[in-house]
Amino acid sequence: MPTTLERTKDDPWRLETPPGTAEFTMHTDEKDGKKILVYTVGKTVLHYDARCVDDLHAMLKKAGDWVELGGADEQKPAKEGTVEAWGRSPKNPGGGWYGLKKGLRGRFGVYVPPLMEALGLAELEHNPKNNRVRAK
Repeated sequence: MPTTLERTKDDPWRLETPPGTAEFTMHTDEKDGKKILVYTVGKTVLHYDARCVDDLHAMLKKAGDWVELGGADEQKPAKEGTVEAWGRSPKNPGGGWYGLKKGLRGRFGVYVPPLMEALGLAELEHNPKNNRVRAK
């Protein structure tokens, strides 16, 4: 059953990066007939395919243990075996990048897991570096 993601621009989720060093908001919208997650980090706006939440939850359940986040900008390679690498992989259920704005498709491992924690789908570490996530 798909996760219910209904927050508007006027009533977004207010979240923090895993180490708690930055705040951001997330709401849902529609673009090109597709439900998207809209993350606002300062003046930067990122878009991810909303199906990523259920897909990542399924991947984490299958993994059965902690998975390193490994957040990286789109232009940098993602460490293998991390949430970030999975979020870019042509082998994930989305067939590649869940990020939808060219040039800003990375950082999946930084911004999606806090939403999953807020939804009660995942447990997330909050260390200064090298955080991990696992399914609930």
